[in-house]
Amino acid sequence: MNTNTYPENLTIFGEAIIDQNSIRQIENCFGADDLAVLTADAHYGYGHPIGGAVAYKNHISLSGVGFDIACGNKAVRTNILADEIDIRKVMDEIFTRISFGIGRPNNEPVDDPVFEKIEKAAFKPQQKMINLAVSQLGTVGAGNHFIDLFKDDEGFLWIGVHFGSRGFGHKTTTGFIALSQGARFNDRVSEGPMHAKPILFDLGSELAQAYIEAIHLAGEYAYAGRNAAVNKVLEILGNPEVTFEVHNHHNFAWEEEHFGEKYWVVRKGCTPAFPGQLGFIGATMMDTSVIVEGIDSDLSRKGLYSTVHGAGRVMSRTQAAGKRKWKKVKGGKRIQETVKEGLVNYRAVQIEMKNAKIQLRGGGADEAPECYKNLEEVLGHQGETIRVLHRLHPIGVAMAGSDTFDPYRD
Repeated sequence: MNTNTYPENLTIFGEAIIDQNSIRQIENCFGADDLAVLTADAHYGYGHPIGGAVAYKNHISLSGVGFDIACGNKAVRTNILADEIDIRKVMDEIFTRISFGIGRPNNEPVDDPVFEKIEKAAFKPQQKMINLAVSQLGTVGAGNHFIDLFKDDEGFLWIGVHFGSRGFGHKTTTGFIALSQGARFNDRVSEGPMHAKPILFDLGSELAQAYIEAIHLAGEYAYAGRNAAVNKVLEILGNPEVTFEVHNHHNFAWEEEHFGEKYWVVRKGCTPAFPGQLGFIGATMMDTSVIVEGIDSDLSRKGLYSTVHGAGRVMSRTQAAGKRKWKKVKGGKRIQETVKEGLVNYRAVQIEMKNAKIQLRGGGADEAPECYKNLEEVLGHQGETIRVLHRLHPIGVAMAGSDTFDPYRD
């Protein structure tokens, strides 16, 4: 909780493990009529810190939702024991049959009712994204997005996934940034610096209403994508029974009531945790993840019923992996050139993962465990706002590799 002097309408969890830039950034995001929260995994983001929530009285924040609209997690427990599967073979098949990397089309396209909704989207520019949406549904993307297999304390096998609305959501966001600057939806405009004031839409405006409609459709698309990915893994496993499920967004906006008043609450890298609500919180590729349940308390209410979405970064991607650029060579092939070395020895991480008997596919130095806070410590700073129901120990991790080239941003 807060120990220094901050605005009364700002609640900070884990101030001691949050960098000051993130605190200054959240203070830049809300006004006197609003309420704000930083969770203990918070770190600096684009216009709004990751791990930040703001309840807006009169606005909705594009920056608070972010580029990856409806990024979120899904986890399911199966009725099979983790020790009964050939984890190496399963991870090989996951990494072969599911597409990882930015802009990648699906290796095995799937059909879904969400496509018809996109074709009839109330916000018409989204209708023109149908081909992109079809090609990418069920793909995972890059960065910290993953498909993992876990073993719980009772020995059961779990599947956990983390990603959002892919290119469909990203193009929706960049289009609304253009509209916010008076340009056309498909015009290329500057996104502005990381420390820029958040992009806010007045709730009574047509632009805000269009944005709300657009993000809800992107949310449906994200749900469908995570469902497709989990279903594919279940198919690879021989379609075992699912005995427990949790699924939610952590980059989104919801209309909610807090302290007897209505607000539009944006959570960016921030998991909703109302009393009884379940959440899947991923740790690092080597550490224990958790299934949590929100509880009711004075602290929960002050925190806008919000909790962490992960461990939270302590090292930037460039610091960890260094700086590289893609170079075209003879025959049109692309190779990576190192411009500056990073701080992380990823080969050592791979050896450590192997010694821990965790099957790793892909990943890179920027996703090494040392780039993140310790999730147990982070959860401790959330106090009496959540309870841990299950602890999930990683046995298989699949992420986009650092050598994957793609011309698109996630």
